[in-house]
Amino acid sequence: MEFKHSSVLLEEAIDSLRIKSDGIYLDGTLGGGGHSYEIAKRLGKNGRLIGIDQDGEAIEAAGKRLSPFADRVTIVRNNYCNSKEVLKELKIGKVDGILLDLGVSSYQLDNLERGFSYKYDTPLDMRMDRRQELSAKDIVNEYTEEELFRIIKDYGEDRFAKNIAKHIVRARREKKIETTGELNEIIKAAIPAKMRQMGGHPSKRTFQAIRIACNRELEVLKDSLDDFVNCLQPEGRLCIITFHSLEDRIVKTAFKNYENPCTCPPDFPVCVCGKRPEGRVVTRKPVLPGEEEIAANKRSKSAKLRVFEKE
Repeated sequence: MEFKHSSVLLEEAIDSLRIKSDGIYLDGTLGGGGHSYEIAKRLGKNGRLIGIDQDGEAIEAAGKRLSPFADRVTIVRNNYCNSKEVLKELKIGKVDGILLDLGVSSYQLDNLERGFSYKYDTPLDMRMDRRQELSAKDIVNEYTEEELFRIIKDYGEDRFAKNIAKHIVRARREKKIETTGELNEIIKAAIPAKMRQMGGHPSKRTFQAIRIACNRELEVLKDSLDDFVNCLQPEGRLCIITFHSLEDRIVKTAFKNYENPCTCPPDFPVCVCGKRPEGRVVTRKPVLPGEEEIAANKRSKSAKLRVFEKE
């Protein structure tokens, strides 16, 4: 299957990076190389782009797509949370811009082998990095009812989380849950028929929650933001595209704290904590896709771009 993924908010993200021809840029979620292609295209012979992805198939696809710029592009298979170490190994101190596109790719969703989607009946997997041991099947069959409830409630924000967790545990007592289709039927049975007609596919939230847990997506994001800001040159920009309210909240809160880290009580006349701003939030409100983009790519509907500039 060909690696296809529509790069969301492409122009907006590229414009926000303010690319200099001799700058150094990091794409922490390389995917099929859509955003990276546009960055590399704008670089001169002294510019450099480092692309990171944990998905082997994405690395292969991006390598082909970015081959015209091989002299200025370095591709590394890793998790973006290790970006600081990757840059150190490449003897790069600071970069002029960092981009993260946190959405699961269309390729991953549509590739039956990967077990991400509730639309097909395939083996449960959901690993973004197939070298990882933990899979969605392990979570569904081995986590306690309480752990499943927490994952579905916190990451999927599903009001029927308790009942879904109960149904999963009951079903796996009979036989191991092996496929997305089996999980899909269990989730449907846990949601009242009347409610199944509303708010999209009944499995959407639970599948999303299990995928987030399987890949530790929120922890990885939280743990990486400080490093990203520290890796930026003065006036360098960090651009992050999220697709989930919890991701967006993490980014929004972190950017706000970088801009105003002062912990002094509000009634103090002067700051005594000594914490200095790291820079400024460029996007007071997130940048959203326009009607045209949503019409062309329905998966872009929930995308939000936030931008922070280092002082």
